[in-house]
Amino acid sequence: MKKKFSILAILILIGSSKIFAEDTKPIQLSLFNPVQIYSEDVSIEGVRLNLIYGVNNNITGLDIGIVNKVKGNATGIQYGFANCVKGNFNGLQESIINRTKGNFTGWQGGMVNLTEGDFLGLQTGIYNYSNKIKGVQFGLVNNTNSLEGLQIGLININGSKNPYYILPIVNFSFK
Repeated sequence: MKKKFSILAILILIGSSKIFAEDTKPIQLSLFNPVQIYSEDVSIEGVRLNLIYGVNNNITGLDIGIVNKVKGNATGIQYGFANCVKGNFNGLQESIINRTKGNFTGWQGGMVNLTEGDFLGLQTGIYNYSNKIKGVQFGLVNNTNSLEGLQIGLININGSKNPYYILPIVNFSFK
């Protein structure tokens, strides 16, 4: 059994040599930025655990913590109290506060969800906002500048006013 584990570990390290050469690491542990294993300019492809607050360039994989910040793009699952992505996000983002400055693809679930770019997928929360959405917003207040899909909530705002600007319960637009 030990021999199989050793062979597997060696194969993983050999396969990871490309990752390490590109200034990406497979694991990150941070107490708060800058008290973390790798600097914020390093990208993580694997698992990042932020005990309080972590910052990295790009994340691919699992990102767990109280406050998770990505300076670039994120792909995978991000779970925490507050998630902030400045670039594009593909995957599942679950926390109290989610903020994506770029585009988002996947499911964004939390109390407050903010996507400043284009959103493709499902937003669930008390307040949901996206610049442009293709998909579903489900919450108490849903707000978008351009809707191609469905809004379900107490107040639904479609900034493009096509076909309706504000509707209670359900608002829709299928172009």
